[in-house]
Amino acid sequence: MLYAIAHFLRDKCPFIWDMIDIVNAWLFSMRYGKKLKAIESGILEQYAKECCMKVVPMCEVPTEQLVAFFAAQPGEAYTFFKPHGFDGKSIKKLQRNRSFLAYILMDSNSSNLSDSSNRPAIAGYCFIRSFFHGKGFRGRMVGIDHRGRGLGTKMNRLMNDVGFGIGLRLFETVSKDNVASYRSALSASNVKVVEEMPHNEVYLEILND
Repeated sequence: MLYAIAHFLRDKCPFIWDMIDIVNAWLFSMRYGKKLKAIESGILEQYAKECCMKVVPMCEVPTEQLVAFFAAQPGEAYTFFKPHGFDGKSIKKLQRNRSFLAYILMDSNSSNLSDSSNRPAIAGYCFIRSFFHGKGFRGRMVGIDHRGRGLGTKMNRLMNDVGFGIGLRLFETVSKDNVASYRSALSASNVKVVEEMPHNEVYLEILND
């Protein structure tokens, strides 16, 4: 129910959604901010070693680089992935949102550097859209040039460690037609089917083993 309401407000009533987002971010920070600060850097260091890449919060990556990354992905990447806008304004809003826990995998060894500044290329993006009452909804995208390396599974585990580490219950909606994402969700986590949804989608709760 919360998932459906959130998507309705985001898509149909953006002004109301923005106001709720501001209040939620403040309340979330009050409840979980200290817990997040205590564990976040250690988790990111751990996955940096596992992925052999730098892993940083979304707010530390230039907005224009993130916009370029999303624009560079093929159209099929967005068939099942539409969690938010991908323009500069939308990205900046997310970067300021303390309840939107998002992390970027940066590949300094990639031959496909992001731009003339020689910044490391973005290899992957993952997030937990969190709510102050204790629920979080996770999502991820692996860059087209970094697919097939198991990064989706590693990002799922990263999000589990962050979310469960601060005491959230985690959920995810995935389409069975999106085979790679569906397998990634199952391989990294123990899950419970909460609801079978239209269009062959499944609403999952990620279980904390």
